[in-house]
Amino acid sequence: MELHGSTPANGDVAAKLTRMLEISVELNSMAELDTLLTVIMDAATELTGAEAASVLLLDPRTRELYFAAASRGSQPGLVGMRVPLDSSIAGGILRTEQPSIVSDVSQHPRHHEQIGKAVDHETRSLLGVPMLAEGHRVGVLEAINKRGGEFTQEDIGTLTSLASLAAVAIHRAGLIAQLKDANEQLAELDRLKSNFIAIASHELRTPLAIILGYANLLKRDVKGEELDQVFEAAMRLRTLMEGMFNLQYIDAGKSQLTLSRFCLARLVREVTEDQRKLTEAKEQTVRVRLPKERCEVTADRESVRLVLVNLISNAFKFTPGGGNIEISATKRRDEVWISVRDNGIGIPQALQARVFNRFYQVEPPMTRYHGGLGLGLAISSELLELQNGRIWVESEAGQGSEFTFALPLSEEAGPTDPVSED
Repeated sequence: MELHGSTPANGDVAAKLTRMLEISVELNSMAELDTLLTVIMDAATELTGAEAASVLLLDPRTRELYFAAASRGSQPGLVGMRVPLDSSIAGGILRTEQPSIVSDVSQHPRHHEQIGKAVDHETRSLLGVPMLAEGHRVGVLEAINKRGGEFTQEDIGTLTSLASLAAVAIHRAGLIAQLKDANEQLAELDRLKSNFIAIASHELRTPLAIILGYANLLKRDVKGEELDQVFEAAMRLRTLMEGMFNLQYIDAGKSQLTLSRFCLARLVREVTEDQRKLTEAKEQTVRVRLPKERCEVTADRESVRLVLVNLISNAFKFTPGGGNIEISATKRRDEVWISVRDNGIGIPQALQARVFNRFYQVEPPMTRYHGGLGLGLAISSELLELQNGRIWVESEAGQGSEFTFALPLSEEAGPTDPVSED
């Protein structure tokens, strides 16, 4: 239905364009749907001279329109009410993607009386325009009851422009809401994953230690291929468990570190004793050199323990049976240096800078003999950096490797607590 109104004065056009620009800026600065809808309805009534306005959005699941918002004065029950797409005025506007003026709503065959009853005032006339964004049908914007006359072609142009701005803003708000929901789900999944890894790795630690301990004892008295296979299977399980420990700390950040003050030399001895069964099984000689005074650091004890386990496990893994491993702690000015040296296969000079990258393996993936995920050194480096520490390697191919990490000493000196030397 075409209605022709008078040509607006240039001043009115300029004022309307200015107001439309202000509304555009306002809509683009919002992400909350409820706030967007309020601005859209207020603008629709203001720019078309209507008594009220409403926004109907398309539910893609049911293929129905529902009232997402209505002007002040409408009954609270109107919001949420649904109208069919194929037998309503708004549905026809959205299906044809064309604006429509209804001069007498009561005479329109698709008028729903229950909708009229939900509005606090009588709906006499209506202007509706489709809201389209990026090829998607978003909904319908309606202006109700023109003050002092009938809706015009100028009103159609005005409301169509506003509907275009509104559709883009509503579509964007929906995408933001979906992204927020997806991020929340990912965060929950990440939390569940971390809890599972922490629980599983903790529960595996004790039975695995028992298996390795008895397997080591049996190897001293019983020789046989079957026992060797049991021990190798337990070692593969231990490698998997180490990978799980490392996965706990991927992208952990400082927020998940618990700082405390402890003696680093004492922690070195504890971890070395925990790993001794492995080195004894390969008849490797382990020598520990620790200072007699305490070496107090303020750091996350569990993450530093993980760094030590990773370095000692690497030395054990890449050193042949009967080889030597040396672990030492040294005070250097305002730091403690912990070194793990072996006489294993070593690392070529060209590859040394890459061993601290995640998932990097010195051995070719299709022919590699040693297990692991390639995470231990990378996670160790990242954990130390979070605690003002650092790690480096000195090595020659075929001549073994020496990994060293440094952590700052605590500012206050701790009490004397001798740590003996092997």
